Amino acid sequence: MIRRDFLRRGSTGIAAALIPTAFEAHSLQAQAHKAATPATGNFNVRSFGAVGDGSTIDSPAINRAIEAAAAAGGGTVHFPAGTYASYTIRLKSHISLHLDAGATILAASVPNEGTTTGGYDAAGPAQPWEAYQDYGHNHWPNSLIYGDGLENVSIYGPGLIWGKGLSRGESGELPLAESPGVGNKAIALKNCRNVTLRDFSILMGGHFGVLLTAVDNVIIDGLTIDTNRDGIDIDCCRNVRVSNCAVNSPWDDAICPKSSFALGYARSTENVTISNCYVTGLYEFGTLLDGTFKRANYSQERKAVGRIKCGTESNGGFRNITITNCILEGCRGFALETVDGAYIEDITVTNLVLRGAVHAPIFLRLGTRMRGPKGVAPGVLRRVVLSNFTSIGSAAEYPSIVSGVPGVLVEDIKISDMYLSNLGGGTAEWAAMNPPELPGAYPEASMFGTLPARGFFLRHARNLELSNIEIATEKPDQRPAVWAHEVNGLDIFRLRMGRGTPAFALSNTRDFRSFGSRDAKDVMLDKTDRYTL
Repeated sequence: MIRRDFLRRGSTGIAAALIPTAFEAHSLQAQAHKAATPATGNFNVRSFGAVGDGSTIDSPAINRAIEAAAAAGGGTVHFPAGTYASYTIRLKSHISLHLDAGATILAASVPNEGTTTGGYDAAGPAQPWEAYQDYGHNHWPNSLIYGDGLENVSIYGPGLIWGKGLSRGESGELPLAESPGVGNKAIALKNCRNVTLRDFSILMGGHFGVLLTAVDNVIIDGLTIDTNRDGIDIDCCRNVRVSNCAVNSPWDDAICPKSSFALGYARSTENVTISNCYVTGLYEFGTLLDGTFKRANYSQERKAVGRIKCGTESNGGFRNITITNCILEGCRGFALETVDGAYIEDITVTNLVLRGAVHAPIFLRLGTRMRGPKGVAPGVLRRVVLSNFTSIGSAAEYPSIVSGVPGVLVEDIKISDMYLSNLGGGTAEWAAMNPPELPGAYPEASMFGTLPARGFFLRHARNLELSNIEIATEKPDQRPAVWAHEVNGLDIFRLRMGRGTPAFALSNTRDFRSFGSRDAKDVMLDKTDRYTL
């Protein structure tokens, strides 16, 4: 049975040939308690009692297979074709889970009694620091697949992980993630090292398709994730390689490095590469995976998400991150956000294509929400290089944004070699907007409302460079191409922005230089309180 057929028919449509007879089921159960270690190191879950019929709860048998493999010093736990309804599967060190083509690990529905008996593992006790991040970040055992303190583990193969019975963690939506016995993540790993996730698919991953917290030396390659919240969250992790993944996450972020306080202390996310990935919020979840690509319908109040973003949880830091050769379609634009005291530094982002960004194509935000322990200083956002972006059809209201807050400046940003086109239509009223500061607000490109620039909105920054950039609009737009306030050191080289409206609107800006732009004269200004060119 191909995966599309499985998705269409659901767990009740499993072929009868996969359902063992009563005699066979009895024999499998008996083997589970006396199965010898295979000489090959391969532990078939059916040999430990798994049935794979989509209704029998197979997690006890799967966990027996994992325990047997661990007792043998490690091995591969093999899932042949079938649908394995499960509650929490507990990984152990030196274990690989291999999902054959046609194999599905299905998150079972929560028991009606809503207790931990028969459901997912308990989330664990509440901790004093839980208020610093969402509930889902603070707990790991209440997941479909879970591991803590492990090394040398992998999940691979062409099979599917279907989080059908998981909670999304949305407020007021059943099942409630906080209820006993409820699971809310497809894969959750904490304090692990040497982890490989390769080639499988995730459908409806709960709050997180993949949540990695303090996991080092990670390879994530070739995943397809079609989900109703976050796709891949990389929290407080180091030495991570994400490549060749496709993520459709209409209601939350697709690939999201974070640096939360979920460990009870601040730990940075460092040495991360994200390459050759496709992320989107354009499609109803499930339709990227089955190939029908049905477009989601959004209200005016809630736009698609589906982006690549660093943040919002930002207590530790982000350092040495490269993002390259990725496509962002029908989602929010690329974002770097530090609002809780983290540093973001030494970031390179190159070769991105953005089509139909529903917010700003670029959003760099240094704020002072400070959701974390008291006494922490505001963060820093510096040494960021963005180059070779092509953005088509982004929202007119939100140009690319680089914004700190008064007294806390974004520093040392280079943006170059880009073609940025939005829908346009900005009016003189838009050009006269005076956006609020909102230093402690949740960071989002729409947070300031409609902005008075059609290309770049720059505020509270030092040492910015824009070069070799074309700013275009599909409709005539009366806003300046670049709007800057309290920027100390702004170099603009070879911008093409069209004539007929101001090129630059500057206020409280020092050390401004513009050279070689086709549609504006060369100018140098040591200081300007207000200047329009």
